Amino acid sequence: MGKRRVRCLKHLGFDDVLGFDLREDRRTEAAERYGIATTGDWTAALAERVDAWIISTPPDSHSAYGLQAIGAGAAFFTEANVDEPETPELIARLEETGIVGAPSCTMRYYAGPREIKAAVTSGRIGKPLAFTYHSGQYLPDWHPWENYTDFYVSKKQTGACREIVPFELSWLIDAFGEVRDLRCLKGKVTELQTDIDDVYQLLVSFDGVIGHMMVDVVARPAVRLFRLLGSEGTLVWDHTAATIAVWSTQAGTWETTSLAQGTIEPGYIHGEEPYIAEIADFVAAVRGERPWPYSYAADEHVLGLLLRAERDAAEVLVS
Repeated sequence: MGKRRVRCLKHLGFDDVLGFDLREDRRTEAAERYGIATTGDWTAALAERVDAWIISTPPDSHSAYGLQAIGAGAAFFTEANVDEPETPELIARLEETGIVGAPSCTMRYYAGPREIKAAVTSGRIGKPLAFTYHSGQYLPDWHPWENYTDFYVSKKQTGACREIVPFELSWLIDAFGEVRDLRCLKGKVTELQTDIDDVYQLLVSFDGVIGHMMVDVVARPAVRLFRLLGSEGTLVWDHTAATIAVWSTQAGTWETTSLAQGTIEPGYIHGEEPYIAEIADFVAAVRGERPWPYSYAADEHVLGLLLRAERDAAEVLVS
């Protein structure tokens, strides 16, 4: 993600970028591929006068780096978060200082969620009633260039499914409103060499809408497939096929629209454009041009839903 964010900045015309990483191989690659300055010395990095930080570290260190950014008077952006004990302190410090702190909400920038929200708002398929959603990718395929046990997705607290559940909930809430109730089953069903739960199944209710979401690190090939039933039709988003298909009672037939897949870098499966748009909005927030659309308080609320789901799953197992 750090390399992706560097590409975002370069695309937006920013050349004065400093990359910090403890690993020399990553620093060398970033310097050679993107022509940026790098350092493995955190004290030296802190001494640089910068406008903003982009924190692309494992999620259990986001708040710690965010607090340091606030101490340095710098705006900051973090990748997708997982619950951390420092987050309430981070929220309080942001309120005290007025510094821009921007938790990622990347899925809101994807074409599929944008089209789904627009269809819900316009009433294109009538009143939304129920949906099913499957978001999955086999864990070893996340970073094919390294062993999955060597980075945070295989760790209990920062496991891949724990990260993706709130990642997906953030855009579902944007489309359908607040969660009213939820139920959860989760578990480890594979023989992957981790102690994480590799499947989460959630039943979620919003105002008038009931949804089922499965998040897993089992699916091969990767999948994002969403099906929404409405009072006047059905909408299907297939991220892999890059299509939105709508069947309406009025037309009586399917209307399929192709979504731009964008620029896909070698080794990645998702286009660059949503990430570029997200960083463009972060830059605009830092410049005071428009507010960041997703606060840390909102993110903390979504992470609370993850904990609530996990408690429900534990109660089901006990009973």
